[in-house]
Amino acid sequence: MAERLYRDIGEHIKEEIRAQGLMVGAKLPTERVYAEQFGVSRTVVREAFIMLEIEELIEVRKGSGSYLIKVPADGRLIRTHTEDIGPFELLQARQVLESSIAACAAQVVTKHDIQLMQDTLDLEDAELDSIEKSDAADREFHLLIARATQNGLLLETCTQLWDLRERSPMWKTLHARIQDTSYRGDWLDDHREVLAQLRRRNAEGARQAMWQHLENVKVTLFALSNTEDPDFDGFLFTSLGAGPL
Repeated sequence: MAERLYRDIGEHIKEEIRAQGLMVGAKLPTERVYAEQFGVSRTVVREAFIMLEIEELIEVRKGSGSYLIKVPADGRLIRTHTEDIGPFELLQARQVLESSIAACAAQVVTKHDIQLMQDTLDLEDAELDSIEKSDAADREFHLLIARATQNGLLLETCTQLWDLRERSPMWKTLHARIQDTSYRGDWLDDHREVLAQLRRRNAEGARQAMWQHLENVKVTLFALSNTEDPDFDGFLFTSLGAGPL
Protein backbone atom coordinates (compact mmCIF):
# COMPACT_ATOMS: atom_id res chain seq x y z
CA MET A 1 0.00 0.00 0.00
CA ALA A 2 1.25 3.48 -0.88
CA GLU A 3 2.42 5.68 1.98
CA ARG A 4 -0.36 7.95 3.21
CA LEU A 5 0.47 11.66 3.08
CA TYR A 6 -0.57 12.15 6.71
CA ARG A 7 1.84 9.37 7.69
CA ASP A 8 4.70 11.00 5.82
CA ILE A 9 3.99 14.32 7.56
CA GLY A 10 3.76 12.54 10.91
CA GLU A 11 7.20 10.99 10.41
CA HIS A 12 8.64 14.41 9.50
CA ILE A 13 7.17 15.85 12.71
CA LYS A 14 8.77 13.04 14.71
CA GLU A 15 12.12 13.73 13.04
CA GLU A 16 11.81 17.40 14.00
CA ILE A 17 10.99 16.49 17.59
CA ARG A 18 14.17 14.42 17.80
CA ALA A 19 16.32 16.95 15.93
CA GLN A 20 15.18 19.84 18.13
CA GLY A 21 15.65 17.85 21.30
CA LEU A 22 12.12 18.55 22.53
CA MET A 23 11.41 17.19 25.98
CA VAL A 24 8.30 15.58 27.42
CA GLY A 25 5.80 18.33 28.21
CA ALA A 26 6.84 20.56 25.30
CA LYS A 27 4.04 22.14 23.29
CA LEU A 28 4.17 21.36 19.57
CA PRO A 29 3.82 24.08 16.93
CA THR A 30 0.28 24.69 15.68
CA GLU A 31 -1.31 22.84 12.80
CA ARG A 32 -1.16 26.06 10.77
CA VAL A 33 2.60 26.26 11.23
CA TYR A 34 3.11 22.68 10.07
CA ALA A 35 0.65 23.11 7.17
CA GLU A 36 2.59 26.10 5.87
CA GLN A 37 5.95 24.43 6.51
CA PHE A 38 5.11 21.25 4.59
CA GLY A 39 2.82 22.85 1.98
CA VAL A 40 -0.22 20.73 2.83
CA SER A 41 -3.74 21.40 4.09
CA ARG A 42 -4.56 21.47 7.79
CA THR A 43 -6.63 18.31 7.29
CA VAL A 44 -3.44 16.38 6.53
CA VAL A 45 -1.70 17.85 9.58
CA ARG A 46 -4.77 17.07 11.72
CA GLU A 47 -4.55 13.46 10.54
CA ALA A 48 -0.81 13.37 11.30
CA PHE A 49 -1.50 14.63 14.83
CA ILE A 50 -4.17 11.95 15.27
CA MET A 51 -1.61 9.34 14.20
CA LEU A 52 0.85 10.64 16.82
CA GLU A 53 -1.93 10.63 19.38
CA ILE A 54 -2.75 6.98 18.63
CA GLU A 55 0.95 6.15 18.91
CA GLU A 56 0.84 7.78 22.38
CA LEU A 57 3.52 10.32 21.52
CA ILE A 58 1.37 13.42 22.00
CA GLU A 59 -1.62 14.51 24.07
CA VAL A 60 -4.16 16.96 22.70
CA ARG A 61 -5.75 19.41 25.11
CA LYS A 62 -8.94 21.15 24.08
CA GLY A 63 -8.44 24.87 23.64
CA SER A 64 -4.70 24.60 24.26
CA GLY A 65 -2.95 22.48 21.65
CA SER A 66 -0.81 19.35 21.46
CA TYR A 67 1.90 18.37 23.93
CA LEU A 68 4.70 15.82 23.77
CA ILE A 69 4.20 12.96 26.25
CA LYS A 70 6.86 10.60 24.87
CA VAL A 71 9.94 11.31 22.77
CA PRO A 72 9.99 9.08 19.67
CA ALA A 73 12.98 6.75 19.60
CA ASP A 74 15.64 7.61 17.03
CA GLY A 75 14.90 5.99 13.68
CA ARG A 76 12.05 3.89 15.00
CA LEU A 77 8.96 3.97 12.83
CA ILE A 78 5.74 2.77 14.40
CA ARG A 79 3.71 0.92 11.77
CA THR A 80 0.77 -0.31 13.81
CA HIS A 81 -1.74 1.74 11.85
CA THR A 82 -0.01 1.93 8.47
CA GLU A 83 -3.12 0.77 6.62
CA ASP A 84 -5.48 3.17 8.36
CA ILE A 85 -6.97 5.92 6.21
CA GLY A 86 -7.14 9.47 7.47
CA PRO A 87 -10.72 10.54 8.27
CA PHE A 88 -10.63 13.59 6.00
CA GLU A 89 -9.01 11.62 3.17
CA LEU A 90 -11.82 9.10 3.54
CA LEU A 91 -14.49 11.81 3.54
CA GLN A 92 -13.07 13.36 0.39
CA ALA A 93 -13.16 9.97 -1.36
CA ARG A 94 -16.75 9.48 -0.23
CA GLN A 95 -17.66 12.95 -1.43
CA VAL A 96 -16.37 12.26 -4.94
CA LEU A 97 -17.96 8.81 -5.14
CA GLU A 98 -21.27 9.33 -3.35
CA SER A 99 -22.18 12.55 -5.15
CA SER A 100 -21.92 10.65 -8.45
CA ILE A 101 -23.84 7.73 -6.95
CA ALA A 102 -26.67 10.08 -5.93
CA ALA A 103 -26.84 11.46 -9.48
CA CYS A 104 -26.95 7.95 -10.89
CA ALA A 105 -29.61 6.85 -8.41
CA ALA A 106 -31.84 9.81 -9.26
CA GLN A 107 -32.25 8.48 -12.79
CA VAL A 108 -33.47 4.99 -11.82
CA VAL A 109 -34.78 5.28 -8.24
CA THR A 110 -38.08 3.48 -7.55
CA LYS A 111 -40.98 4.36 -5.26
CA HIS A 112 -39.94 1.44 -3.06
CA ASP A 113 -36.39 2.87 -2.80
CA ILE A 114 -37.80 6.26 -1.83
CA GLN A 115 -40.01 4.74 0.85
CA LEU A 116 -37.09 2.81 2.36
CA MET A 117 -35.03 6.00 2.45
CA GLN A 118 -37.87 7.94 4.07
CA ASP A 119 -38.33 5.24 6.70
CA THR A 120 -34.60 5.38 7.46
CA LEU A 121 -34.67 9.17 7.84
CA ASP A 122 -37.65 8.86 10.17
CA LEU A 123 -35.59 6.43 12.26
CA GLU A 124 -32.58 8.74 12.17
CA ASP A 125 -34.80 11.60 13.37
CA ALA A 126 -36.20 9.51 16.21
CA GLU A 127 -32.74 8.36 17.32
CA LEU A 128 -30.77 11.61 17.15
CA ASP A 129 -29.95 11.35 20.85
CA SER A 130 -28.39 7.90 20.38
CA ILE A 131 -25.01 8.13 18.64
CA GLU A 132 -24.94 4.41 17.84
CA LYS A 133 -28.46 4.23 16.40
CA SER A 134 -28.15 7.56 14.59
CA ASP A 135 -24.89 6.43 12.99
CA ALA A 136 -26.51 3.17 11.89
CA ALA A 137 -29.39 5.06 10.24
CA ASP A 138 -26.90 7.45 8.63
CA ARG A 139 -24.98 4.56 7.09
CA GLU A 140 -28.18 2.82 5.96
CA PHE A 141 -29.44 5.95 4.20
CA HIS A 142 -26.24 6.32 2.19
CA LEU A 143 -26.15 2.63 1.28
CA LEU A 144 -29.81 2.70 0.22
CA ILE A 145 -28.91 5.41 -2.28
CA ALA A 146 -26.08 3.25 -3.63
CA ARG A 147 -28.45 0.27 -3.80
CA ALA A 148 -30.95 2.37 -5.75
CA THR A 149 -28.46 2.71 -8.61
CA GLN A 150 -29.06 -0.99 -9.35
CA ASN A 151 -25.28 -1.29 -9.76
CA GLY A 152 -23.80 -3.89 -7.46
CA LEU A 153 -20.24 -2.66 -7.85
CA LEU A 154 -21.16 0.88 -6.77
CA LEU A 155 -22.95 -0.53 -3.73
CA GLU A 156 -19.98 -2.75 -2.88
CA THR A 157 -17.52 0.14 -3.20
CA CYS A 158 -19.67 2.44 -1.08
CA THR A 159 -20.04 -0.28 1.55
CA GLN A 160 -16.28 -0.79 1.66
CA LEU A 161 -15.71 2.91 2.37
CA TRP A 162 -18.22 2.81 5.23
CA ASP A 163 -16.59 -0.36 6.58
CA LEU A 164 -13.20 1.39 6.51
CA ARG A 165 -14.68 4.18 8.61
CA GLU A 166 -16.07 1.77 11.20
CA ARG A 167 -12.75 -0.09 11.55
CA SER A 168 -10.61 3.04 11.65
CA PRO A 169 -8.80 3.89 14.92
CA MET A 170 -8.18 7.37 13.51
CA TRP A 171 -11.90 7.94 12.97
CA LYS A 172 -12.63 6.87 16.55
CA THR A 173 -9.88 9.14 17.88
CA LEU A 174 -11.22 12.10 15.90
CA HIS A 175 -14.70 11.59 17.31
CA ALA A 176 -13.35 11.20 20.83
CA ARG A 177 -12.42 14.89 20.67
CA ILE A 178 -15.99 15.95 19.91
CA GLN A 179 -18.45 16.53 22.72
CA ASP A 180 -21.11 18.62 20.95
CA THR A 181 -23.38 16.37 18.86
CA SER A 182 -26.01 18.96 17.92
CA TYR A 183 -24.66 18.90 14.38
CA ARG A 184 -26.55 15.64 13.79
CA GLY A 185 -29.75 17.59 13.25
CA ASP A 186 -28.06 19.60 10.51
CA TRP A 187 -26.88 16.43 8.81
CA LEU A 188 -30.41 15.05 8.95
CA ASP A 189 -31.59 18.19 7.15
CA ASP A 190 -28.91 17.53 4.52
CA HIS A 191 -30.23 13.99 4.10
CA ARG A 192 -33.75 15.32 3.61
CA GLU A 193 -32.53 17.61 0.85
CA VAL A 194 -30.80 14.70 -0.90
CA LEU A 195 -34.01 12.69 -0.67
CA ALA A 196 -36.05 15.61 -2.02
CA GLN A 197 -33.84 15.73 -5.10
CA LEU A 198 -34.12 11.97 -5.56
CA ARG A 199 -37.92 12.22 -5.37
CA ARG A 200 -37.79 14.78 -8.19
CA ARG A 201 -35.42 12.50 -10.16
CA ASN A 202 -33.15 15.51 -10.42
CA ALA A 203 -29.73 13.99 -11.07
CA GLU A 204 -27.75 17.22 -10.87
CA GLY A 205 -29.69 18.37 -7.84
CA ALA A 206 -28.97 15.06 -6.09
CA ARG A 207 -25.29 15.33 -6.97
CA GLN A 208 -25.04 18.84 -5.58
CA ALA A 209 -27.03 17.99 -2.43
CA MET A 210 -24.83 14.99 -1.62
CA TRP A 211 -21.65 16.94 -2.38
CA GLN A 212 -22.74 19.74 -0.07
CA HIS A 213 -23.77 17.31 2.66
CA LEU A 214 -20.34 15.70 2.76
CA GLU A 215 -18.68 19.11 2.54
CA ASN A 216 -20.68 20.07 5.62
CA VAL A 217 -19.54 16.89 7.35
CA LYS A 218 -15.87 17.66 6.64
CA VAL A 219 -16.07 21.26 7.81
CA THR A 220 -18.09 20.40 10.91
CA LEU A 221 -15.82 17.58 12.06
CA PHE A 222 -12.73 19.69 11.47
CA ALA A 223 -14.10 22.65 13.40
CA LEU A 224 -15.42 20.59 16.33
CA SER A 225 -12.25 18.51 16.66
CA ASN A 226 -10.00 21.57 16.73
CA THR A 227 -7.92 21.75 19.90
CA GLU A 228 -5.95 24.95 19.46
CA ASP A 229 -7.87 27.68 17.67
CA PRO A 230 -11.56 28.35 18.42
CA ASP A 231 -11.79 30.72 15.44
CA PHE A 232 -12.08 28.37 12.47
CA ASP A 233 -10.86 30.37 9.48
CA GLY A 234 -11.57 28.17 6.48
CA PHE A 235 -7.86 27.60 5.71
CA LEU A 236 -8.61 23.91 5.93
CA PHE A 237 -9.86 23.14 2.45
CA THR A 238 -7.80 25.49 0.29
CA SER A 239 -6.02 22.52 -1.30
CA LEU A 240 -9.11 20.28 -1.57
CA GLY A 241 -11.43 22.51 -3.56
CA ALA A 242 -15.00 23.39 -2.69
CA GLY A 243 -17.10 22.06 -5.54
CA PRO A 244 -17.79 18.89 -7.54
CA LEU A 245 -15.05 17.62 -9.78
